[in-house]
Amino acid sequence: MSAAAAGGAQRRTGNPLAPAWLSVPQDLDALDPAIWPEDFGRDAAGRLTVGGIPADELVGRWGSPLYVYSEDAFRRRAREFREAFAEAFAPLGAEVSVYYAGKSFLTTEVVRWVREEGLNVDTASGGELAVALRGGMPPERIALHGNNKSAAEIVRALEAGIGRIVVDSLAEIQLVGRLARGLGVAAPVMIRVTPGVHASTHEFIATAHEDQKFGLSLAAPEDGGDSPALQAVAACTADPALDLRGLHCHIGSQIFDAEGFGLAAERVLALAAEAAERFGTELPELDLGGGYGIAYTEADDPCPAREIADSLAGKVAAAARALGTAVPHLSIEPGRAISGPSGCTLYTVGTLKTVAVEPGAQRRYVSVDGGMSDNARPVLYGADYTAVLAGRPAASGPVLSRVVGKHCESGDVVVRDVYLPEDLAAGDVLAVPATGAYCWALSSNYNWVPRPPVVAVRTEGEQPGARLIVRGETEDDLLARDLGA
Repeated sequence: MSAAAAGGAQRRTGNPLAPAWLSVPQDLDALDPAIWPEDFGRDAAGRLTVGGIPADELVGRWGSPLYVYSEDAFRRRAREFREAFAEAFAPLGAEVSVYYAGKSFLTTEVVRWVREEGLNVDTASGGELAVALRGGMPPERIALHGNNKSAAEIVRALEAGIGRIVVDSLAEIQLVGRLARGLGVAAPVMIRVTPGVHASTHEFIATAHEDQKFGLSLAAPEDGGDSPALQAVAACTADPALDLRGLHCHIGSQIFDAEGFGLAAERVLALAAEAAERFGTELPELDLGGGYGIAYTEADDPCPAREIADSLAGKVAAAARALGTAVPHLSIEPGRAISGPSGCTLYTVGTLKTVAVEPGAQRRYVSVDGGMSDNARPVLYGADYTAVLAGRPAASGPVLSRVVGKHCESGDVVVRDVYLPEDLAAGDVLAVPATGAYCWALSSNYNWVPRPPVVAVRTEGEQPGARLIVRGETEDDLLARDLGA
């Protein structure tokens, strides 16, 4: 067999280095609709488009790396969660508040989108709170999270009049109460509890098992007595400076079924029923957090918002019936599920290198002009992504490739395994989908690389087209903070 024929056979059957879930694409220009929202497409010339605007034109205007968001996709996904949960819980006589988890991606422009779509916003620091307020979110529609809030952050929240502070420890309950009394206000609080439900996700993003930093356990201590969660209810009830609204939990991130959420709801509702019996304290609100998964690769199979809402409504209703209680006012906190699929990152290809990994198996390394400074998720917890050629159609067959960054780290991987065209060359534009969540938020200046700009594209409503919503950093920006010279 000739070398060319052998190469063709390898492409048809796949590279032995590829993971089992990765299939050899029949069409390298196809966009998987589970990963790419309808707002991303191909034009007549075969170029990737965002809201009808070619990706290479965006790079030509703003450079690369470049974060690009479809504002239409973001807004649509926000509406889907709000409408799906409202309709699912309405027959139960329960209202639902949707808090967008700002930690996934937050700018003042995003706050405006969220506000206009009828969502609230969840913040996890004083900085995120400042963005929410600057973006025009009414304070009563803002929540503040965090396991170690500073006194300054709590005071800022109380002075602004935000709708809820999610307290995370017995010590923090005392701190919030003391600060609220000093300001002469009643602090609206939710108690974060850990229901002991271990979500099937990476250890770093599973947040409801016992051995981690968040929340107050539902489990009673070995030497007897009340659980930390029940002690927290008692402490909040006893302090007139605290307005206890309800209970909060969050079982993790990138979760693909509602089973864990249902079990968490059952356990937290049981705590609410016990609190009512022990202290006469009604807890009318239940926040089940977020963590709904999205598709990063063909291996992921997320549920639509409607399915999540219907399933969760059934599980919460069943738990309430078993306890003989009413279904409470429910809150959820989708972040990644809204922002993630709405964004992609555009890169320009630099060097290409093919290495022999084992006899008969090669891997091609495709270096791009970004990397772990604009997407830390692969190196942080092994996240997988895919990629497509964006600036033109493919003109050859697929080759197993690893897309890597420009940083001085061997672990600087953007896409671990993907089939890209054999004719890929320096100067080509690549697009990595589903980078709308946690990529900009986790970005850094490692190796003194400035952070990329953020562009939003809109086809609906006023002012359609592409516009800059966060300018990219420059080396002058970085040097301006260096006071040594």
